[in-house]
Amino acid sequence: MNRQDQLTGGRPRLRLLAAAGAAALTLTAGLASPLNPAPQQARAEEGKNVLTVAVAQSVDSLSPFLASRLVSTSIHRLMYEYLTNYDPADNHAIPGLATKWAPSADKLTWTYTIRSNSKWSDGKQATAEDAAWTFTKMMTDPNAATANGSFVGNFKKVTAPSPTKLVIELKKPQATMAALDVPIVPRHIWEKVGDFSKFNNDKSFPIVGNGPFILTDYKPDSYVRLKPNKTFWRGAPKFDELVFKYYKDGDAAVAALQKGEVSFVSGLTPAQSAALKSQSNIKVNDAPGRRFYALATNPGAQAANGDHFGDGAESLLDQKVRQALFMAIDRSTLVDKVFQGHAVEGAGYIPPRFSTYYWKPSASQNLGYDPAKAAQLLDQAGYKKNGAGKRVEKNGKPINYRLLCHATDPNDKAVGQYLKEWFGKLGIGVTLNCLDNVTDPWLAGKYDLAFDGWSVNPDPDFVLSIHTCAALPATPKDTGATDNFICDKKYDDLYGQQLAEYDTGKRAEIVKQMESRLYDTGYMNVMAYPNAVEAYRTDQIRSIETMPKAAGNIYGQDGYWSWWSAVPAGSSGASSDGSSSTGVIIGIVAGVVVLVGAGAFFAMRRRATAEDRE
Repeated sequence: MNRQDQLTGGRPRLRLLAAAGAAALTLTAGLASPLNPAPQQARAEEGKNVLTVAVAQSVDSLSPFLASRLVSTSIHRLMYEYLTNYDPADNHAIPGLATKWAPSADKLTWTYTIRSNSKWSDGKQATAEDAAWTFTKMMTDPNAATANGSFVGNFKKVTAPSPTKLVIELKKPQATMAALDVPIVPRHIWEKVGDFSKFNNDKSFPIVGNGPFILTDYKPDSYVRLKPNKTFWRGAPKFDELVFKYYKDGDAAVAALQKGEVSFVSGLTPAQSAALKSQSNIKVNDAPGRRFYALATNPGAQAANGDHFGDGAESLLDQKVRQALFMAIDRSTLVDKVFQGHAVEGAGYIPPRFSTYYWKPSASQNLGYDPAKAAQLLDQAGYKKNGAGKRVEKNGKPINYRLLCHATDPNDKAVGQYLKEWFGKLGIGVTLNCLDNVTDPWLAGKYDLAFDGWSVNPDPDFVLSIHTCAALPATPKDTGATDNFICDKKYDDLYGQQLAEYDTGKRAEIVKQMESRLYDTGYMNVMAYPNAVEAYRTDQIRSIETMPKAAGNIYGQDGYWSWWSAVPAGSSGASSDGSSSTGVIIGIVAGVVVLVGAGAFFAMRRRATAEDRE
């Protein structure tokens, strides 16, 4: 979840958030577990059931008004209720803080019934007034709209006529009203906040919330500690602690799993997965993922005020050049050699797991692997080879694209070597720029190509919105919601149409037209849809919910089901509501999230990392 945004025009611009980031540090803390009884930090009390999750991403902010990274928004799902949730079986909208919702005849007014059995962890009742205040604050304060402001871009007015009644009035119909992934915060706590751009919600503990967990402690770039919310309306968790522990090196995380120092690891490489499958007390989950893995091209970084910035290659402004790069990439080889079968070939922007919106190009439209045709397109575009066999820019300099890659992601490095070879045969040079922090050059537009990837939610509106003109930064000094500075009027028109279309079938067709447009323009080259490959220790976790239930992921779900449902090994498995441990089980841990980052924090988007699914 994971957070998804929607953009309905007039999105408040994201401001660059300078926060107290520190240099990446090496974690040496051992954490208590049944097989590691002598922790050095984040000490757990003896006898507690601890679920420890290895992660490779840092928290950008504990404020739900600022956070955009997957790990942060996942934590917020544990801390705060949203109006609705997603059923773990099939992703349809189910009650969250709201027990039911319905539109008026003209679809411009939505009324939500707020449950009366949800309390904030300080004992106060959660009411419709909290939700109305949360949304209104986002509508009236640009700083409070940093992470999720696009959800309210089409809101006209939000009121709470009673403690259990929330009314949202819209400017125009909006198809995502059952998918408003906005954490609802307690008004009596947050109305005391002054500057929402600077308040990171990380100084006073425990943090008041009404989700299945209560955040009790946090150390930047080190850990977040939560405990079970015993009064959570859906039922109390079963583990005593949940620990997300940072490992910069994936092999080190796997080694920790083998030793029993962590309970769960995600983002496994094929070699790691194969090694773990043969080991006792370890279960590997390999399921269709909700991510896409893409190569983004710099279309010419620009701001909403019309100013251009950055230093992207001029040749990439040519659609034929971008399409030639598409046709120089052998997706089947990447799936076979890099992902070793733990992925499917990419095409459209939405992974096949979301069948309603999944799109593939027609035979005549397909930009499949065809190096000869790619060379012809480059020739037609005027980028011919010189005497040394190198393609040259209009200024006469040989083309050499800088490719941003994530230093912690082995897939980026492996795919990068293939791209160097394939593009090299076309006469195009590639320099891999693998960094721990790709954000700074990306936001500054100082790149030519970049590995990109996002987690797609059941409602795809967020990943569609990040390519609209309205998502651009207000000025070059600001930070927008944009992923890759794309601004295309045809795409924007389609975006507005899909957002206002309530008929699922008709909306899906519009979304597919948007995917087709992205494909044709060549700004986003979706190369693969990686599987979710992860593993956990069965001697620590008896059962845990995947999403979807039949064949889904554990880490990075659209909800809190995995960690909330987890049952400790040795437990009877009986949940507080009597349900079976194989179903949606009442239970989860509170925990410590040990995370690392480098440099200043920004209002980050869920950019792909080695561990990120986003």
